[in-house]
Amino acid sequence: MENNDIGFKTDYEEEMVSFKQVSDLQGNVLLEFGAPWCAHCQAAHSVVKEVLNEYSKLSHIKIYDGKGKRLGRAFKVKLWPTLIILQNGDEIARIVRPLTPDQVRQLISKVS
Repeated sequence: MENNDIGFKTDYEEEMVSFKQVSDLQGNVLLEFGAPWCAHCQAAHSVVKEVLNEYSKLSHIKIYDGKGKRLGRAFKVKLWPTLIILQNGDEIARIVRPLTPDQVRQLISKVS
């Protein structure tokens, strides 16, 4: 896995991504855990999109989470969507169920 996923992504990645692959990512990356059928994820979609359009050089990886998905458990994801900002593979901060663009901006500002 490479962090060449620059800018906002509309679809969740269904391929199995390992914790090691994520830990090896360089630079700043926004992980978004959720599911396409999740109402909270759908509600947050436009909020995340608005902010990521402002930070077009930030890598964004949407990870399809759910039963049997180990990466979500490794990051201790309990609710969707969960946004986690990484810097060189290390978690810097996270937010759960963002409602406003300012909440997402505040998260991204931790590495900007």
